[in-house]
Amino acid sequence: MDLNSEVSPVGTRTAQLTSTTNLYDDDNYIPGTINIFHRDVGAGMEQTDLKIMNGIILNPQPSDSPNDPLNWSPLAKYWQLLMLGFITGFTAATSNDAGAGQDSLNEIYGISYDAMNTGAGVLFCGIGYATFFTAPITSLYGRRIIYFVCIVSGLIGAAWYGASKRTSDTIWSQLFVGISESCAEAQVQLGLSDVFFQHQLGSVLTVYIMATSVGTYLGPLIAGFIADNVGFRWIGWTTVIISGGLLIVMYFTLFETYFDRNAYMRQTLTGTAMAKTTTPVKKIDEKEAEEEQNNSSDNRNEVSEPIEPSSASQETVSYRKRIAMITPSSNLIGWGVKQYFQRMFGMLRVFWFPPVVLSGMIWGIQDALLTFYLTTEDDDYYDDPWNYSDAGVALMNVPCLIGAIIGCLYAGVFSDWFVIWMAKRNGGVQEAEYRLYFLFASAIIGPCGLLMFGIGTSKGYDWHMTYVGLGFIGFGWGCSGDIAMSYLMDAYPDMVLEGMVGVAVINNTLGMIFTFACSPWLDNVGTQNTYIAWAVIEFVISMMAAPMIYWGKDCRRWTKKWYLKFLELRDD
Repeated sequence: MDLNSEVSPVGTRTAQLTSTTNLYDDDNYIPGTINIFHRDVGAGMEQTDLKIMNGIILNPQPSDSPNDPLNWSPLAKYWQLLMLGFITGFTAATSNDAGAGQDSLNEIYGISYDAMNTGAGVLFCGIGYATFFTAPITSLYGRRIIYFVCIVSGLIGAAWYGASKRTSDTIWSQLFVGISESCAEAQVQLGLSDVFFQHQLGSVLTVYIMATSVGTYLGPLIAGFIADNVGFRWIGWTTVIISGGLLIVMYFTLFETYFDRNAYMRQTLTGTAMAKTTTPVKKIDEKEAEEEQNNSSDNRNEVSEPIEPSSASQETVSYRKRIAMITPSSNLIGWGVKQYFQRMFGMLRVFWFPPVVLSGMIWGIQDALLTFYLTTEDDDYYDDPWNYSDAGVALMNVPCLIGAIIGCLYAGVFSDWFVIWMAKRNGGVQEAEYRLYFLFASAIIGPCGLLMFGIGTSKGYDWHMTYVGLGFIGFGWGCSGDIAMSYLMDAYPDMVLEGMVGVAVINNTLGMIFTFACSPWLDNVGTQNTYIAWAVIEFVISMMAAPMIYWGKDCRRWTKKWYLKFLELRDD
């Protein structure tokens, strides 16, 4: 992901449309099918300016405004990535650290483990449905406000947990903690898509999933050491302190990424190059695509100068406006109350989109599995033949983290390269389903890990088998999460927020259901049979990538009307 590469306008020929026609009105347009290589596609076409990076047509096309997040300096982009990654990892950690205080709460106040399990279910509910209810706020009042609301909510939940004395404290504190993580379920992905181009998202989402993995697996580990050394209450108070510091850093350095690009693009670009460089395109063979990429610098010298941007597009937004708590959208009407409810109910449409449902199931199954293997560690590994301490059980998250990091790198960085390679073979045209090929490895490695961990635990085997199994499970976590999100963002690039909301609701609903079902399932079926069943379930869901690779483009074609209608209602 080279952010320092030159972004240059390139003269290319695209299908001629009338001045009153939008790209999306073209019959051949399919969301998620884009031309990523520069090529003249024939006579009878009008000349326009497209911008490229390393021979790849940029999608979305950046404006000429210095305020466009796509035009930010590499340092500003990387800082945004670092801040959003930290928010993601921190909220994931706080959402998984309550279990470290369960023993103390049980011994001191008699709070049952079942009650704390209920708190975990409430946590999932808070994550999923807070994501749904806050999403319209993000599109109407800017991105920054939701980050602050969520971190403040997490601070309240952590303080409540730190002061817990009753069963209700342990349950309701988790609702606020769940709300805090909701910003990392959709808003973070939207913020990243504001700043980075589509062909970079696989690598960028690697950082996001890696941050989620680090928080998910190291959060309980760190919380366990805190509980052992200074008491369970300091799990909450430590979170309060970090949240306060994070709010200060966010206020001064986390810039608003909302930008109405279309308002600027109308001044500088025309026709189908205005917002997306997609179909209709003429396919070129792999050799031509390679030559086009290698000779891109020569092409730059052959074209006319780009249209000069207006003086308005050159005005730099002040620092004060960049850190404003609220940035109203350009189409906000009054206080936006009516628009809020219109967009909230409009988001229900996303559950009709097969890629949204598939992505939600792929990611959701990982959340459900997380509950099961963490519960198994707590239930079994304190006893014979392992006799682990709290620290020993917490350290079982390390192989999961190692596997997750490997899965992230495999599915993120390598998938970006693979997608570009496949597009070359497909005449320069990228299909969203190219990402799904990477799920096949997860479909094998993840279930193998479940079998190794489940059978090894049931039979009382030594740590070698179970730890390797946990590493394989972590690989499935990192790989599946990265692919599910990058695929959806490729499939419906203008519906990132709403698509991720759909994924969050499905994912956390599954997590909530299986959290309540976890202990009864393990008790009645047994550890070995439970994990055999889960291995089959994960294999089947991951292998759903195969029919989606075959029919995915048809699904996107079938949902085109819904997609465009949704954008029309949202952006009106």
